[in-house]
Amino acid sequence: MENENINLFSKLDIRVGKIISAEEFKEAIKPAYILTIDFGLDIGVKKTSAQVTNYTLKELENKKCIAVINLGDKQIGPIMSQCLVLGSITSNGDVLLLNPDKNAKLGDKIS
Repeated sequence: MENENINLFSKLDIRVGKIISAEEFKEAIKPAYILTIDFGLDIGVKKTSAQVTNYTLKELENKKCIAVINLGDKQIGPIMSQCLVLGSITSNGDVLLLNPDKNAKLGDKIS
């Protein structure tokens, strides 16, 4: 079972990105933002929705993040979500985005 779990984890394509824009997702059932994330030249730009409203829109702009980029596209209301941003959830429900090291480059693979 352990090798099976490692194999499943290794199939995830987790990358470093930078949020280039964040906007309110007015149609979302739960408060959320629409994030546009740059993963570098090889991968390009992807969109997603994220319940990270404990950040201001301004705080999110140009913030590096970590996201899974190979889960497939998913329609969420009027937008097509193309990645899943990773974060930890605090006891009060805030989502804290995982940040890569300051020297990490856009598109770097997380392993």
